[in-house]
Amino acid sequence: MQITLPSKSVDILNSTWADYEPYYRELVQHPIDQNNIGTWLTDWSSLKDVISEMYARLNVAVTLDTLDEEAEIRFNAFLENVYPAAQSADQRLKEKLLASGLEPHGFKIPLRKMRVDASIFRQHNLPLLVEARKLGIEYNKIIGVQTVNWKGKELTIQGMRPIMQTADRPLREKLWHMSYERQLTDRQQINDLWVKEMGVRTQLAKNTDLPNYRSYRWREMTRLDYTPKDCLEFHQAIEQLAVPAATRMYEKYRSRSGVASLRPWDMDLELYPIGSQPLPSYGDVDELACIAENIFNQVNPQLGAYFQTMREEELLDMANIKGKAPGAYCTNFPVTKRPFIFMNAVGLATDVRTIIHESGHAFHNFERFRLPYAQQRNPGLEFAEVASMGMELLASPYLAVDQGGFYEPAEAARFRIKHLERILAFWPYMAVVDAFQHWVYTHAKMAANPSSCDAKWYELWMRFIPGVDWSGLEAEAMTGWHRKQHIHRAPFYYIEYGLAQLGAVQVWHGALQDQEAAVARYRYALSLGGTATLPELYRTAGAKFAFDATTLGNAVKLVEETIAELED
Repeated sequence: MQITLPSKSVDILNSTWADYEPYYRELVQHPIDQNNIGTWLTDWSSLKDVISEMYARLNVAVTLDTLDEEAEIRFNAFLENVYPAAQSADQRLKEKLLASGLEPHGFKIPLRKMRVDASIFRQHNLPLLVEARKLGIEYNKIIGVQTVNWKGKELTIQGMRPIMQTADRPLREKLWHMSYERQLTDRQQINDLWVKEMGVRTQLAKNTDLPNYRSYRWREMTRLDYTPKDCLEFHQAIEQLAVPAATRMYEKYRSRSGVASLRPWDMDLELYPIGSQPLPSYGDVDELACIAENIFNQVNPQLGAYFQTMREEELLDMANIKGKAPGAYCTNFPVTKRPFIFMNAVGLATDVRTIIHESGHAFHNFERFRLPYAQQRNPGLEFAEVASMGMELLASPYLAVDQGGFYEPAEAARFRIKHLERILAFWPYMAVVDAFQHWVYTHAKMAANPSSCDAKWYELWMRFIPGVDWSGLEAEAMTGWHRKQHIHRAPFYYIEYGLAQLGAVQVWHGALQDQEAAVARYRYALSLGGTATLPELYRTAGAKFAFDATTLGNAVKLVEETIAELED
């Protein structure tokens, strides 16, 4: 058969299911054998790409402006009319390929994932999956309009962060309370939304004859190389090794500042202590992009060329404004074979790390787009985050101005120290988020009550982050799960960051021995997409896919030793 599909974004966005249904129907009916399987897969891949790009572009529109009613209407129309029909058609094509017994070249791992996808597909779950995405949009709308009036200016919660970097501790406390008071005004609204989210997720599992949503989500995310038990082992390793390291870091800053205890307003949003001398701002978002490109050119000329393409084709939206959804992400447009970066830059040094992080995802997309079939390109989020976190560390030697970077040498060293200390602080925080979700979805009846979630989150917070004093701030502490968008919009998507951070530190360890060789291994691993298992991808990149205390302990030791060297 010959498929002619739209190749321009405007045509993709204006298409309907009627434009694609005949092609899917013909693919379902078309016989396949060893001689024509390549052509058949190419046609199927083309259809998947155009549907994926339609979803990505509509999703970008509603996150760029959560107040854009027309964008929301178009996205909801897609979710209601195109998405479920495409999912059903895609399921029939998976079943057809699996029934054929054919294994095209490079399809061993994709076929393994397809078997899992096929095992949990239920037609009557499609409306629930649509509803789940709509609830994610509702969450964005709540968070996106949270603002504070400061000296006559309306600022987003994110936009308050630069002001909070002040050395004036009483002022920081005042600003912190203003931000949290605004967030707590939406407490009931988010609680009500949570009850709906839990209802949808519980029903998805029930419809699939699985004991709980964790079992369902594990299969939906095709986590085939590890189990929930492995995650719990990782939590224990973090408690044993990363929590003491993070606590030592907090105590160091408490002692330096001469305060009785570190309070939440002594920390930024990433649990890193606010210093008396914040790193200088980079200017505006154009300068941020320009200098980032210089750094990537130093890491590897091809990576620099990828980023230059993104700048030239306006595939970056970086500034923070009212109405914009929270956070940062990199998505991809598979028809045009381009990534897109969304973030909320406000002039802080953390924005430097964010653009480097999201660019790692973008480079991954460029590399894996070389694979011929869409079904081969998904490596799993556990390795996708190695691409981003690994890039943060691979770029670290080039942050100084004499390398084309942002900072004078002493400031570049400070940036690296902050980055490494954030890694120590992150593993315990990640454990809170992941352990919370394991509890939620194995105690669904209890977790459907938001007050039970408050209590569990607070318990985990005290267990994993003992170095920061939240006494008298119990309401603010226990509602931390309200402010973690992944819990609401991408359930169970968080252990990936912890595992990938461990992988990234190992990639960096290789780079300390031979930077060029480490970058070459990294790029080759990215190019494999989803054609290898997670252990194979990590090994190719120069790391071990691990949960154990020994591997984590080695990583913590390297991070702490490097911090000490940089401080000297």
